[in-house]
Amino acid sequence: MSVETIYTSAACNRTPDSLDWGPDGLIYFAANNAIAVFDPKYHGSVKIVRTLIGHKARVNTVRVVRDGSECHGGINLLSGSDDGTCILWNTKQDGDAVRYILKAHTKGVTAVDALVDTATNNLIVATGSVDSSIKLWQATAESTFECTQTIDLRSGLTFAMKLFCLPRSNAVMLAYTTDTDVVKLCVRQKRTEADEATFEPVEQLKGHCDWVRGLDCIQLPDSEDWLLASSSQDTFIRLWRISPRASLQKQKEFKEILLEEDITLEERTFTVRAADGAAYHYALSLESVLQGHEGWVYGVHFCMRDGKLHLLSSSIDKSLTVWTPSESGVWVESVRVGEVGGSSLGFYGGKFSPDGSSIIGHGFQGSFHLWREDGEQPGLWKPGTILGGHFGGVRDLAWDPAGGMYVVTLSADQTTRIHAPWSRPEGEETWHELGRPQVHGYDMQCLTLLSRYRLASAAEEKIIRIFQAPSNFVQNFRALCGVVTDPEGDAVVQSNPMGASVPSLGLSNKAVFEVETPETDSRHIKDMYPEHYFSPIALESPPAEETLMQNTLWPEIQKLYGHGNELYAIASSPDGALIASGCRATSTDQAQILLWDTASWRVVQQLTAHQLTVTQLAFAPDGQHLLSVSRDRTFSVFRRVSSAFELVMRSDKTKGVHTRIIWCCDWSHDSERFATGSRDGKVVAWKAANEESNGAAVAPFEQAGVLELKNESITAVAFGRRKLSDGRYLVAVGLESGVIKLYALGQWDLLLNISEDHAHHLTVKRLSFRPHVEQHQLASCGEDGLVRVYSIKL
Repeated sequence: MSVETIYTSAACNRTPDSLDWGPDGLIYFAANNAIAVFDPKYHGSVKIVRTLIGHKARVNTVRVVRDGSECHGGINLLSGSDDGTCILWNTKQDGDAVRYILKAHTKGVTAVDALVDTATNNLIVATGSVDSSIKLWQATAESTFECTQTIDLRSGLTFAMKLFCLPRSNAVMLAYTTDTDVVKLCVRQKRTEADEATFEPVEQLKGHCDWVRGLDCIQLPDSEDWLLASSSQDTFIRLWRISPRASLQKQKEFKEILLEEDITLEERTFTVRAADGAAYHYALSLESVLQGHEGWVYGVHFCMRDGKLHLLSSSIDKSLTVWTPSESGVWVESVRVGEVGGSSLGFYGGKFSPDGSSIIGHGFQGSFHLWREDGEQPGLWKPGTILGGHFGGVRDLAWDPAGGMYVVTLSADQTTRIHAPWSRPEGEETWHELGRPQVHGYDMQCLTLLSRYRLASAAEEKIIRIFQAPSNFVQNFRALCGVVTDPEGDAVVQSNPMGASVPSLGLSNKAVFEVETPETDSRHIKDMYPEHYFSPIALESPPAEETLMQNTLWPEIQKLYGHGNELYAIASSPDGALIASGCRATSTDQAQILLWDTASWRVVQQLTAHQLTVTQLAFAPDGQHLLSVSRDRTFSVFRRVSSAFELVMRSDKTKGVHTRIIWCCDWSHDSERFATGSRDGKVVAWKAANEESNGAAVAPFEQAGVLELKNESITAVAFGRRKLSDGRYLVAVGLESGVIKLYALGQWDLLLNISEDHAHHLTVKRLSFRPHVEQHQLASCGEDGLVRVYSIKL
């Protein structure tokens, strides 16, 4: 039995410098506590091909190691995390990619860099932390790294750092920035022959008026000079030139310059004593000051392309800018890409591809933005196909009930997202985010699909909201996913609005039936901006982030009021005629389950069974039973009798098999069995009991097997959509640790263990098998913000 991850959805962490583009063409970015490896040219599309697990808290910074393949087992990646560690990775080896874990900081690591010392072929690593220190590390043996020096920043924070080798002397220089407006330069040298080489401060670069957030450097072509770029919250970028000098010549004062002499830029000089004892002299000068951004500039990145220097800057003003030196040596803005309008909040970082023909930026909401230069029209940059994901914990998911053509997820990031496979005539099928039906103002909690194009969702509020797909979404969904027979979609296209928009200061998606472009000449200045941003679009490839945010909303058609507290669980009957819902509860009255009729949108029944919050609800596939599980350690089964449901079974709180909160439940595809999973580490399967024996009434369901996992908490369970070849049921179990286990239900035989690096590294929140497909496919979502789809081969 094997499992293949066919889709992983993830967002980039909300930290600067948390993404890097490696020379192998792969993009490495921080995704919660993990690092995701993203291939931007996967069979003509894009895909996350791997996740690296090692950190225990949020990853703050990711840095590719250049030319490090020959030292210490092929280290090619560094990462720093809130857990206070820096991990050195070898992503080229199979199995565990962790090579070394550097532990010395007492608080989170916010900046890292590494350099291969050309003199010794040794890797030097620098880590900066919230504990107000910078630590320098070196390998003392093949298997150990040791901290060789600590630079005390007193009460400062490190934002950026860069290691590079000075020309001629080959001395290693460290440039770093703190919560001041200067860039500090240190050089590794010996004070005396007997001392070890340490980093000593040599100079400070002054000129910025606010914190310096980004650094990068590059050696100029056909020259020994280095160029160091610094970007700041003062919106300026400064370029500094570091040049070797044969001797220290004091610059003349302005009044000492003769008429026939040229006026030169102010230079500051310093001297480095190299390992061979010789003294080398260097000059520092300000090369240029670049102004063009209107907000904080978080990052800069140099690139050599076609023999010409390019500098990419990323700013919170929603723009990425490419700067190039003109023939006269003046740096000018050559390309500006980014967003206009929308509710995104600018860029935290940006990188060039290794060949300089592509740019990727990552934003405040974890989104990615990719541009590629058109090969036929140089200078024209076009948006590329990209992936995205939730930037908060994903709490629920559901498959399209009509054909399993897409999975919809919702998250604490206040969005609901649709993920579907992009069917192309040529190339492998890849999954992408196709729509964002709801962008809300409250953290989302639970959802259910009434039909392919009708969605019910609930956030941390007392209302259930019903959404209907607009015609523009249906047309694009059919085109991208290759949907042919779709009677419900035909009705939607004929009668439904084109799209939806959210009014200013509103929470409800309003339908847009036609897009008008009113004359603006006669309007007051405050009315110039339209109430909605929706405009219909015909997609030929998966939508970009800008399209997803503004053009894929679903109109809200109904609100259901009835609960007194925030919603927690929701489910719909197989025919979509009923919705069951439960809210947060501390009493029997609050814990009532409400049944809603989707024809009249009214409460048709109130079911009383629990004393505390109902954590999950599930209708049997035949629609005859409703199962509920609760914080009060009990589960209940309701049976449909004519047009109503009545309680036929409730587990005992004190004598029941579960001793802790029951988190999850699910029915088998034939409605013969169900399973319940609890924090006590038990998954219990239940089957229909034999009829009355000896005249005594028996419970309608009895235990069919108990699986107990010591020291684990069960948070998700799902039955396969059909039986295995030997007649047993396939059951997926999700754990609080992030692991997913697959069992054959007869005697709970373990078939497969999906570990954290292929599953989740935080709590698994929901599991569901894809309906209407030949092979078993499983979707999972977790508190780590990841959504995954697996193909299981038996």
